[in-house]
Amino acid sequence: MLAQQRHDYVLEQLRTHGAVRVADVVNGLGVSDGTVRRDLELMEQQGQLTRVRGGAVLPGGSGSAAVDPAGAEATEPAMPAEGAVVGMLVPSATYYYPEVLRGARSAIARAGARLVLGVTDYDPGRDLDQLRDLIRSGCDGLLVTSAGGPVIPAPVRELLDGSGLPHVLVERRSAAAFDHAECVLSDHRQGAYRAVEYLAGLGHRRVALFTVSTPTARPVTEGHAEAVRLLELDPSAPRHIAEEGADRIAAVDAFVRDCRASAATAVLVHSDQEAILLVQRLRSLGVRVPEDLSLIAYDDEVAALAEVPLSAVAPPKFEVGRTAAAALLDRLGSPTDLPVRQTVLQPRLLVRDSTGAPPGAEAVTAAGSGASAAAAAV
Repeated sequence: MLAQQRHDYVLEQLRTHGAVRVADVVNGLGVSDGTVRRDLELMEQQGQLTRVRGGAVLPGGSGSAAVDPAGAEATEPAMPAEGAVVGMLVPSATYYYPEVLRGARSAIARAGARLVLGVTDYDPGRDLDQLRDLIRSGCDGLLVTSAGGPVIPAPVRELLDGSGLPHVLVERRSAAAFDHAECVLSDHRQGAYRAVEYLAGLGHRRVALFTVSTPTARPVTEGHAEAVRLLELDPSAPRHIAEEGADRIAAVDAFVRDCRASAATAVLVHSDQEAILLVQRLRSLGVRVPEDLSLIAYDDEVAALAEVPLSAVAPPKFEVGRTAAAALLDRLGSPTDLPVRQTVLQPRLLVRDSTGAPPGAEAVTAAGSGASAAAAAV
């Protein structure tokens, strides 16, 4: 684990609880007592915390305070955003975003703040109306996921800037490369790359892609393409993006035909629902998963519930919500202007039963063995 990751964990615990114990950091991160104490010493030198007996407190706390070894904090700083009202705009309350919401609610509840929700049902025309309602309701700050993505539309950005309210973009970023918009998002390009890398490690050379037209489709497609290029895989494997409103079964059937024609041996599928449908259509054609075709789903909402439990890329949805809410609460509670934070979190690859070596081959590369072991361990 990188030092910066350990420091971020310590700071998050401090922001949440006001104090942190060395023993809790050791247990939470699985690192040594000495490593934690060196981290705290360095972070104190940087002005990020104040060390006390047994742990640390936020700067400005009592230098003589102690963190009780039994777990009780000797000092109990007031939560900085207590009583604040946080407005949150999301495209859906039924798929992907419930876990993001749960993460945000956990941070907001701990701070003694209140969450107000606006849902657009992926209708871009409702973004501005929902945001205006949240602003008029008296929200102190906003967490914003526009219906379209992965970049925030210009009218939404203009409304946010004009409101004067602190805001954090969630699973979205600004269209401008050097913008100052605060954001927390999953690196879907990295998630797709890691999935293809794992399949390549098993010996697959033709890795196809099927995705539906969603805000996640573009970065997943880009990550797949980069993996094919950098890992020198066969670029002839089919790549399909099913447009919104298209006949899903017809699109999947056409994709299956292309996979068979191209002799593809593996496929990355976004989302879980399409992956499950694909498995069903493959079975009707006598194509077995993973014996004939390995499959990795993207999203990990219901992938584990498929008839063949599907290996899946799992974006860190809970952590995205929690981190975004914590960043906004920090800004609401700070007496000074904080640096803008743009946080990118990495998805995990969860290996289940839908992936294996291609027909007649085995994963023999050293790099592939390492990738397999790493993926199976998370």
